[in-house]
Amino acid sequence: MTEKITERAILCGVHRDLPDRTEDTTDETIAELRELAKTAGAEVVGVMVQNKDHPETAAYFGEGKLEELKSSIAALGADLLIFDDELTGSQIRNIEDITGVRVIDRSTLILDIFASRARSKEGKIQVELAQLRYNLPRLTGLGTQLSRLGGGIGTRGPGETKLESDRRHIHRRIEALEEQLAEVERHRDLLRGRRTKDGVVTAALVGYTNAGKSTLMNRLTGSDIFAADMLFATLDPTVRSLELSDGRNAVIVDTVGFIRKLPHHLIKAFRSTLEEAAEADVLVHVIDASDPEMQTHIAVADGLLEELGCKAARTVAVFNKCDVAPPLSPRPRGRYTDYVSVSAATGEGLGRLMEILEDALPGKKREVSLLFPYSDSGEAARLHDTEVILEEEYTDAGIKMRILADEAVYARVKKWEA
Repeated sequence: MTEKITERAILCGVHRDLPDRTEDTTDETIAELRELAKTAGAEVVGVMVQNKDHPETAAYFGEGKLEELKSSIAALGADLLIFDDELTGSQIRNIEDITGVRVIDRSTLILDIFASRARSKEGKIQVELAQLRYNLPRLTGLGTQLSRLGGGIGTRGPGETKLESDRRHIHRRIEALEEQLAEVERHRDLLRGRRTKDGVVTAALVGYTNAGKSTLMNRLTGSDIFAADMLFATLDPTVRSLELSDGRNAVIVDTVGFIRKLPHHLIKAFRSTLEEAAEADVLVHVIDASDPEMQTHIAVADGLLEELGCKAARTVAVFNKCDVAPPLSPRPRGRYTDYVSVSAATGEGLGRLMEILEDALPGKKREVSLLFPYSDSGEAARLHDTEVILEEEYTDAGIKMRILADEAVYARVKKWEA
């Protein structure tokens, strides 16, 4: 049995002191890049960041920094360079020629992780599509990588053998994948339409990766979705049913986690999956309240939700991990209409979250007491077919009932209200 060789990586970035910290290389983005590399199976042996107004067009770093990088590669025994920004094909080729080691960028790293985590047919199609779209304009600079089948981080996934083909073949493959994805989308639309017809309301869990969405889903629905303290622990969307206290049927949708500098092609490929969030009645934005970068994570998620066209009437912010996080004061900034502190791990605050969800989801029912004269017993019988009957009693005056009714039902029966 061949022993798996762990790649030794140096993380590279240019700190430009940008006002938008989500687009710059900072201590926080390097820490996140380190976690991504670890998730992909690499050992990070060094970090090199250059303070510069902008990356060099030819080889990202300046000449002096590239020489320093070559020395570090030799001293640390590194065989992989991971850059915090997207690189062009020519940049990749030039850096590889200068340093003699393999080069990938942040987007390739994220796509590699997604390729290793995709389980469903749709997820695999989406990842391959994103990989092909991302690599197509970089083919001229990826010659050495394309011949390396399964040659380490950044080469895995359904698309790895396809990338050796010419552009025309890749274009044909992209078209075929788009057709397959369109078919999956049509099936998803049918399911969504059926839920709407059956009066099922939807809440979508969204948020930064590793905020605790899957753990919260398990707590709310009693399911056993895989949840772990790692980036992108779950990739494929998961739907679970949830019965509300007033008898309404709801579904909770767990979506893929967000991350800063998420590859645009990946967003585009996963748009069909994330439409579950765009079409949801309520967005549940799960936030890791214990993370020092909490506000940045909120901004990243808000930006991606806006790009995806998520226009739910209400957004509930769930500040998770309150058992290890400082109290929220003052009210955090964001696009939400309600917020609550919870601990998905311990269950703290989940009762209040359920109250907020039941109020936010459409079709909320209220308790109504009714008295039907026996001449209108047909109306009372109709309620048995569709509504939750809390109490029923036959009296001399008529049929006394206590029911849970939404606005439409209440408008129909309010003249019998007791």
